[in-house]
Amino acid sequence: MGDVAMTVPVIRAFVSQHPEVQITVVSRPFFKPFFDGIPNLNFFSIDLKERHKGFFGLLQLYKDLNMLKIDAVADLHNVLRSKIIRNLFALSGKNTAFVDKGRAEKKALTRAENKIFKPVTSMFERHKKVFQELGFDINLNDPIFPLAANLSSEILNVTGEKTQNWIGIAPFAQYDSKVYPQDLMQEVIDKLGENNNNKIFLFGGGNKEIEILNQFASGKVNVITIAGKLKFEEELKLISNLDVMLSMDSGNSHIAAMLGIKVVTLWGATHPYAGFLSFNQTLDSALVSDREKYPLLPTSVYGNKKVEGYEDAMRSISVESVVKKVIENLTK
Repeated sequence: MGDVAMTVPVIRAFVSQHPEVQITVVSRPFFKPFFDGIPNLNFFSIDLKERHKGFFGLLQLYKDLNMLKIDAVADLHNVLRSKIIRNLFALSGKNTAFVDKGRAEKKALTRAENKIFKPVTSMFERHKKVFQELGFDINLNDPIFPLAANLSSEILNVTGEKTQNWIGIAPFAQYDSKVYPQDLMQEVIDKLGENNNNKIFLFGGGNKEIEILNQFASGKVNVITIAGKLKFEEELKLISNLDVMLSMDSGNSHIAAMLGIKVVTLWGATHPYAGFLSFNQTLDSALVSDREKYPLLPTSVYGNKKVEGYEDAMRSISVESVVKKVIENLTK
């Protein structure tokens, strides 16, 4: 989800600066709402369960896309499926380009020995380069974001009217090494919730996460669990109305950022130097674990690598620093 969300600001800039070009985004149907409202953009839903399943399904996908009279292919994912599709277009004489994910640089950043601790090129710049290779320059320095969405009665029934600071908190991530300890997150929520001018919305999914979110919100009238109460499209509309989002290094940080929302991120085994700092955000709002105490950090690009003795790395990010950073972003 984060990978797709990170393409949105670049594509939004592209269509703004090259209005003569029609773009077709090919992705899973679940991600279509990310691109709603972007002009000159057609969303093509890939059907990986039936029509486009397997190798022969990819051949069918190529045939389906070829019917759209595509002139060039920008592969912003560079995985096996997208490689096959772009190579089929290349064989038919179409101009193609693909994203360089910088695997060697990221390996140097995360390895235990001879670590090269310096920022690698961001994914947004890497996506930009793909379009440059196709002959289209893009300026990302003056981004355009959609306006805050109008909230339907169904959403307002959950959130209430906006009369306070709206803070989103997304306390989960795909891997445990990227998740702030539950007891510390409870303290963060308690401290932010002490101010009645704040209303806090908790994001997540699945029964286990909803149970934890309900524990976080227990007894607090200004802390609301959103998970399980709104459709995905409705969650996006709510996020577009937030004043700030507190997130792990996860897809929610990229969703909020693509909508122009200020984001505070917490980093454990991973690090913003790997190129995944949310769009248009500053390193100042990315709170990282203590590298003096845990010198091997970052130990992983995605958080899927466990290192003995580093299980509590995120405990080195103090509750006070998290609360302070959220409040700072409310007053900017």
